[in-house]
Amino acid sequence: MKLNPLLAALLTGAGALASGAAHAGATSWDPSWAFSGFGTIGYTRTSTDEGQFANPGQYGGVKKDGGFTTDTLLGAQVNAKANDVFSATVQGIAVRNGKGTYQPQLEWAFVKAQVTPELSLRAGRMGTPFFMVSDYRHVNYSNLWVRPPVDVYGQVPVSHFDGGDLTYRTSIGSANITAQIYDGQSKAWVTGTHIVVGDQMGITVSAEFDYGITLRAGTSKGKITFGDPPLNGLPAMLSQTPFASVGSQLVGDHVSFSGVGASIDHENYVGNVEYTVRRSNNFVPDTTGWEVTGGYRIGKFTPFLTVSKVKIDDTNVVNNIPTATQQLAMLHGIVDGVLFGTSDSEHSEAVGLRWDVHQNIALKAQFDRIHVTPGSSGTFQKATAALSQKAVNVFAVSCDFVF
Repeated sequence: MKLNPLLAALLTGAGALASGAAHAGATSWDPSWAFSGFGTIGYTRTSTDEGQFANPGQYGGVKKDGGFTTDTLLGAQVNAKANDVFSATVQGIAVRNGKGTYQPQLEWAFVKAQVTPELSLRAGRMGTPFFMVSDYRHVNYSNLWVRPPVDVYGQVPVSHFDGGDLTYRTSIGSANITAQIYDGQSKAWVTGTHIVVGDQMGITVSAEFDYGITLRAGTSKGKITFGDPPLNGLPAMLSQTPFASVGSQLVGDHVSFSGVGASIDHENYVGNVEYTVRRSNNFVPDTTGWEVTGGYRIGKFTPFLTVSKVKIDDTNVVNNIPTATQQLAMLHGIVDGVLFGTSDSEHSEAVGLRWDVHQNIALKAQFDRIHVTPGSSGTFQKATAALSQKAVNVFAVSCDFVF
């Protein structure tokens, strides 16, 4: 894996500082380690059999008959510390994945050097910092919802990358500022397709203020490649026809993602706002997503409301294949089928209740009303045309825990 030259230079310089810091503190060998775990037992059902509801990246979901496959997961984490400079973290999770199985996967596995009190560097496998709750996306006990809103979080179903990052923390007045630059490569199975995002580089900046207010902004870009399916040689076939331009529009490799957000956790008030933008030059459409969540604690109970939306800004593919003959109509339909499968346009309202039963256990109930945009499959998998312009109810209950 080749790192971006800028980040490689920064890592080399920081590594030299870390080496010096380690040499200076070589006699302070003080190893320790800690184990923790988390999990969710969740039951979800919908009001339709015209498509399957799933979390981002999962292959296969639930329908009218319901099931435990969408939100149930189990995770464990080990933190090891050698001294005040060097440490390591490993996190594994078992959740329905992009292959449709529960095979355990390594989510984090990195070493960290605390070069100075403000500057740290990491290398290995880390969580991709795309969203407000990226660091604890799988630790649902830390979230108000049963799951993060799929209208926003479904835009980037990849959750980790292999590479390196630099993080700098400082204070300005009463605000705590954190800046992170990262580079690497993501490999994952997403809804049955193997995806690789290479030359991935990004930066995030966050600021924590008084009254539990946090602001965050970030952007990243990379080059994406897809295994078959979903295209199954379609661009190559189109290249032998007068409609080669349609095939070339399907296979671009550039992708970028940017987002801004804010959250508050002050006294009884809990809230979260995010606005995100995805751009590409292939069959994955350009989208804009946003979500607004508000909750109010009443003792151990926190009712909340979420409104969210994802809309297509550009399909990136103009299907100008005519339908004058049966063969052309079939080819036109194949291209339309690919575009329909990625047309994740919808808006949703959700209402829920969190009950903190114990210090480390929370019970939740959530009802989502998802309005699929006409001509779109929304965020549903294996959707039929009958799902378009339909309102789907999704009901879920879950038990989140940490230990």
